[in-house]
Amino acid sequence: MSALVLLVDDEPAIVQLARMYLDREGYRVHAVHDGEAALEAVRRLNPDVMVLDIMLPKVDGYEVCRRLRAEDHPIPIIMLTARDDDIDKILGLELGADDYLTKPFNPRELVARVRALLRRSERWGRTGDEERPQPLRLGNTVIDPGAREVRVAGEVVPLRTQEFELLWVLAQHRNMVLSREQLLRLAWGYDFAGQTRTVDVHVAQLRKKLRGSDLRIETVTGVGYKLVA
Repeated sequence: MSALVLLVDDEPAIVQLARMYLDREGYRVHAVHDGEAALEAVRRLNPDVMVLDIMLPKVDGYEVCRRLRAEDHPIPIIMLTARDDDIDKILGLELGADDYLTKPFNPRELVARVRALLRRSERWGRTGDEERPQPLRLGNTVIDPGAREVRVAGEVVPLRTQEFELLWVLAQHRNMVLSREQLLRLAWGYDFAGQTRTVDVHVAQLRKKLRGSDLRIETVTGVGYKLVA
């Protein structure tokens, strides 16, 4: 069965356009128009990915995202914002969104983002045990891609899907400098100009969660990031 996309927006024109392009790609689409309905749909339908507008009736997109992440719900979330201000994007990412798009957006770009998130979420599920990457031990930290789990000194560190993907890419290229554009391509699965702020926010979140780890994510000014083990 094709993947189910939950589309949450109160603008009929946006919903109609996004649905048309997602339908063309073979995705099933369920649309709702307010935050309360979005929360109910996530719990009832268990969609594969959610496209979530920030400005919604009843419960806004920030609060929807916050509540789902507080429940440790793993659904990939793409947030839509009508403003190009960094503060809107940063807040959404810090609350647990995996990605964002600024309105008005190219519907083909939306489809590409949805495809990338779904491909990443399904990656390990389609991989046989004999092909699955083995756990990587770096100092006091173990990164296990099969279990999608990180342990620091034996304790599990809860990471969201995108945080894990970013850490895994950095670990595979440890002691190498990767540009933000390279990280977008390798960890997010797409290459769109102007989205590098997404990388910065996720790196900041990883640094907070890995404070007890021997691993360090260093900033290389003007270039990108490097994981030092």
